[in-house]
Amino acid sequence: MVDFVSVSLVFVIASTLLVVRILYVISQSSKPARNASQKSLSTLVVLGSGGHTAEMINLLTVLQKERFAPRFYIAAATDNMSLQKARVFEDTLDDKISLKGANSIQFMQIYRSREVGQSYITSVGTTLYALAHALWLMVKIRPQVVLGIRWSHIFYVESIARVKRLSLSGLLLYKLRMADQLFVQWPSLQKQYPRAHYVGRLM
Repeated sequence: MVDFVSVSLVFVIASTLLVVRILYVISQSSKPARNASQKSLSTLVVLGSGGHTAEMINLLTVLQKERFAPRFYIAAATDNMSLQKARVFEDTLDDKISLKGANSIQFMQIYRSREVGQSYITSVGTTLYALAHALWLMVKIRPQVVLGIRWSHIFYVESIARVKRLSLSGLLLYKLRMADQLFVQWPSLQKQYPRAHYVGRLM
């Protein structure tokens, strides 16, 4: 049985993608496309509890930091540990990389759709509230990397723990074709999902 928290989170993300895509197409379709050769790309980094934050930090260590900047880190409002780890990671880059601007790195929190132990009935209202908050943050940040919107690109890296089948989030992104690139870390998983990419262990 799929954990309800995961289902709620995926629902919030999928609904936000749909609403933002519609709003964007309506309001921005007449604007010219941005130059693909621009120097840097504003990047939204979504952190999760458990081992997911550690995996994300490992992935960030191999990225071109100047290329993927400014960076916006987002975690659940009740997940202070993930943002703390992100701050420590960015602090270690201070001596190596100098990013211009006071807002080059930002840390934000988003409301959770359902807290552990919260009843399913009351979670309907909190899920809708979280959806509205996520939509507001997407419009405010307008990232160029992350989320499958025309002015953004989503690169999804499946957890190395997934050997035989995709997670619920990965499966939705794969089936709905929301991700520009979906990477798996096992060749057997790539054979089962041929549109996914396998380039070895990433995290």
